[in-house]
Amino acid sequence: MTILKGIRDETAKEDIMRLQQLGAEFRKTNRGGLITFHGPGQLVAYPIINLKNFKTSVRWYVDRLEETVIKICDELGIKANRSPDTGVWVEDNKIAAIGIHASRYVTTHGISLNCDNDLTWFKHIDPCGIKDKGVTSLTNETGVICTTNNMMPIFLKHFEQVFDCKTEEFDTDLQKKILDGLYNKIMIDAM
Repeated sequence: MTILKGIRDETAKEDIMRLQQLGAEFRKTNRGGLITFHGPGQLVAYPIINLKNFKTSVRWYVDRLEETVIKICDELGIKANRSPDTGVWVEDNKIAAIGIHASRYVTTHGISLNCDNDLTWFKHIDPCGIKDKGVTSLTNETGVICTTNNMMPIFLKHFEQVFDCKTEEFDTDLQKKILDGLYNKIMIDAM
């Protein structure tokens, strides 16, 4: 399990140590937002987009990511919506978190959609710094196991519709090479 800490996050060192003792890997990143969780059963999408090819607005980009998830939920019969707290919500429970970074209108980081993940990890943190709301998953909301493998084609379909684009699939070795290079650059920039 990985706990991510945004650049504005002020998680205390003793809390970090407590999370590590529970088995979490802890990473500080340069994305917006506060502490969050990534783990198995969660669809994590970090689109790398030059917004100059779309619209030079970070708010527009966040709105489009939210719209993608809302359309996924709608297809599955889930009533999801936006909130001033950012992300996508089913009533007072967050189903998808958004934490992005943009430099010269090129985006990194993105969204995490709770498909069929262990939600108990969220009990150990205040996800995105929000204390008085819960989390949910596609599986919880539909009563059907929604694996990331089953949800990925639905995600890509709605992403392509919302962004009016085509996605490209890369083989695993090329993905790793690209992501390792980006991760190293991001970590250097975050220091």
